[in-house]
Amino acid sequence: MEPIAPALDKIVAGSLRRAPAADVPLLAWPLVCGSAVAARTRALEFTRGILRVEVPDAGWRAELQHLAPRYLAVLNRYSPSAVNRIEFFSRIEKQY
Repeated sequence: MEPIAPALDKIVAGSLRRAPAADVPLLAWPLVCGSAVAARTRALEFTRGILRVEVPDAGWRAELQHLAPRYLAVLNRYSPSAVNRIEFFSRIEKQY
């Protein structure tokens, strides 16, 4: 019996390859960050290599910023368009 993780990864990658390139980082975000983080965040936009993700507050933003390199590595495994950076923001914080 073969392990399930590689088989699931192939299925996910195949499904994402059929999606428009600009949508892949948005669709892949919940898979990349995991269900607990996905429940509290929302990938809103992907333009010019930047994925913008809404987070609940500054604490979440700071924590996820530390995990961003890990998330980028996985996103770029799935995305045909390079994801160069993830910007985390909270609507309750001032936007400059």
